[in-house]
Amino acid sequence: MGWTKYQVILAVIMVVTGSLNTLTTKWADMLKAPGEDGVERKFNHPFLQSSTMFLGEAYCLLAFKIALFIQIYRQRQGNSLEESTITKGNQEFNPWIFLPPAVCDMVATSLMYIGLNLTFASSFQMLRGSVIVFVALLSIAFLERQVGWKQWTGIVHIVLGLFLVGLADIFVKPTGTSTDTNGIITGDLLIIMAQIITATQMVYEEKFVSSKDINPLQAVGWEGIFGFVILAILHIPFYYISVPPPFSSNSRSTLEDVPDAFVQMWNNKLIIVALLGTIVSIAFFNFAGISVTKELSATTRMVLDSVRTLVIWVVSLILSWQDFHPLQVVGFVFLLAGMCVYNDMLPSISSLRQRLQGNHNQEPLIESEDQP
Repeated sequence: MGWTKYQVILAVIMVVTGSLNTLTTKWADMLKAPGEDGVERKFNHPFLQSSTMFLGEAYCLLAFKIALFIQIYRQRQGNSLEESTITKGNQEFNPWIFLPPAVCDMVATSLMYIGLNLTFASSFQMLRGSVIVFVALLSIAFLERQVGWKQWTGIVHIVLGLFLVGLADIFVKPTGTSTDTNGIITGDLLIIMAQIITATQMVYEEKFVSSKDINPLQAVGWEGIFGFVILAILHIPFYYISVPPPFSSNSRSTLEDVPDAFVQMWNNKLIIVALLGTIVSIAFFNFAGISVTKELSATTRMVLDSVRTLVIWVVSLILSWQDFHPLQVVGFVFLLAGMCVYNDMLPSISSLRQRLQGNHNQEPLIESEDQP
């Protein structure tokens, strides 16, 4: 059965906005503007960029409230009595259950954005695939889940793919990044470390949140609100914590310098455009991703996410943000194969054999006439 027009639109929105989210963030990292000290430098403000991402997630809650208001209004007018899929879910829950995953998301996102500032956009997206490995390991420990040989085979492929992607970053000329090869590898490691925290968030959500049947837009929105508020508070101590390069390149060499960021944004309006792109794209990406899971399947969402990785890589090459290296292609293939095997998306040998035997045993549609 083919996809409906609505499902195709959702898939396109997910791929486009998901790709734009990473690309606009990397674009902001590469833009230059004078800071508070008048020195022109790249926009290196990962914690502020994390705040914009959480702001985009918070808009998902606003979208949910608007959709809920429209639904209630239509029900009162007698136009619709059915509950919309966008607003479907449990409304009776304590929002504070989203505080722990929001903290995990905040730490992981901040680490990833620091890593993105140091490495390539395509490597950033590919290395995020390592979350499957850590989710599997944590699921064994905390969810008492059994991991079969297929899943372990997929994990081995993913680990090998990660190794090849990291190896490619060693050989690729540092184009489009603010550091040397050592900085690129540091960025890669930070991204992988962030996936451990992301996996912790996923396991927590599965153990404590999934059973409550909370609307996904609400879940994303509340995590966005908590993450934005916490980061806004943390910006104050970050302003006074000094860190060495390459983790900081602002005018005061601190962990984060929001006033310096606003000065750079004022001096280069394209930075504002890039940040707005991050906010809008993450909101639409979350909505489209949730809708794809509901309308199609989680497996389809994973496939589309892999397409997003390919789009980011191709665009990075076209824009000369990085040089081509064949190892990255091989690494991506191993990552994709590992994800497919882990999610049981590839048919087994026995099923292929049965299918071939079934086709072979089928009677011909038109029997041949006996020759005289």
